[in-house]
Amino acid sequence: MHDIRFIRDTPDAFDAAMERRGLSGVSAQVLALDSARREKITASETAQAERNAASKQVGAAKARGDEDEFSRLRDLVAAKKTEIADLDAAAKAADEDLRDLLMSLPNILNAEVPDGADEAENVELRRWGTPRALDFAPKEHFDLDGVKPGMDFETAAKLSGARFVVLSGAVARIHRALAQFMVNTHVDDNGLTETWTPVLVREEMLYGTGQLPKFGEDSYQTREGWWLVPTAEVTLTNIVNGLIVEDASLPRRYVAHTQCFRSEAGSAGRDTAGMLRQHQFEKVEMVSITRPETSADEHDRMTRCAEDILERLGLPYRTVVLCSGDTGFGAVRTHDIEVWLPGQGSYREISSVSNCGAFQARRMNARFRPEGGGKPEFVHTLNGSGLAVGRTLIAVLENGQQADGSVDLPACLHPYLGGKTRLAADGTLV
Repeated sequence: MHDIRFIRDTPDAFDAAMERRGLSGVSAQVLALDSARREKITASETAQAERNAASKQVGAAKARGDEDEFSRLRDLVAAKKTEIADLDAAAKAADEDLRDLLMSLPNILNAEVPDGADEAENVELRRWGTPRALDFAPKEHFDLDGVKPGMDFETAAKLSGARFVVLSGAVARIHRALAQFMVNTHVDDNGLTETWTPVLVREEMLYGTGQLPKFGEDSYQTREGWWLVPTAEVTLTNIVNGLIVEDASLPRRYVAHTQCFRSEAGSAGRDTAGMLRQHQFEKVEMVSITRPETSADEHDRMTRCAEDILERLGLPYRTVVLCSGDTGFGAVRTHDIEVWLPGQGSYREISSVSNCGAFQARRMNARFRPEGGGKPEFVHTLNGSGLAVGRTLIAVLENGQQADGSVDLPACLHPYLGGKTRLAADGTLV
């Protein structure tokens, strides 16, 4: 959410920032609602003062036996009471309209974010690794002989419908091993705090991180009013919701392995085959809570944490900075990491790491108390995949595939697989 004082003081700068997001003339809408709200508040305060003055005079008129004045003042007090109630209700409605508008506006992009309309104009920062030269036609993960016994889309469709999968046997174990490897690496080597959080949250938590009100169709809501998390970003970031934390406790660095749920609204017809785009999936999520002046460095640090997972797995990737037209609603700057998938012959997103600045903190009123004293300030929040487990499974299977349908598995996973090193063509670990 945005600071209304910034919009009042620098409407042109705010409009220029929103123009980069494809929105025009936003400050006029905001300031019109703000003006209406302030006018109603001022009018209510004036009416309250008039009511108080009249109330003081009622007793005096009664004491001196001036019945006409007494009646007039009594009626005035009653009328002002009704007027105040109406003005307060109008001010509250205007305030809610203003809040709804501010809640629907995207974050202001960092000046370094490149301009562009869509993902085609994202800018590559670096690459790591070289895709294997294969002397056979590569297959997608779901077509590999060794994978087929453990990846069942038909049964999942019977149970739940499209965009679900049942994993079993060796494939399920590799999937679990990947999540354990990621969490252990982030905890033991990257200094993140392992956290276990609910996947059902109250509605205000999604308002806090920006999924609501604008993107409600992308998530699932239960009959009881809870929402299923689209990512552990929601729970991990909202740990500081409504808090004033001590400066000395920052940065706070969390990691959680959770189920995630997304309706995939607007993605009809995209990536319908295999595990690439599912309604239910697992992700290892990183979240950092920092002081404002350290968030840019923290963003780079988190990106390196995600890249390191891919490097340990031996998976070629490239890192891009998203352009203005592709940067998410709540981010000031985003790095996407795209892993090489031989079956598609292309790089596909496997992690998105975003610095949200104070945007989410304002929505959830999350602040810190400066060590030297002074007024509490808003923290900065960051989030990133470290990594999406299902997509990492796809990358491991496709990059390790052999001509006979077996898969050579990364050495870092061997200890999690009881020393087994390969998924054989018959679907067993050997």
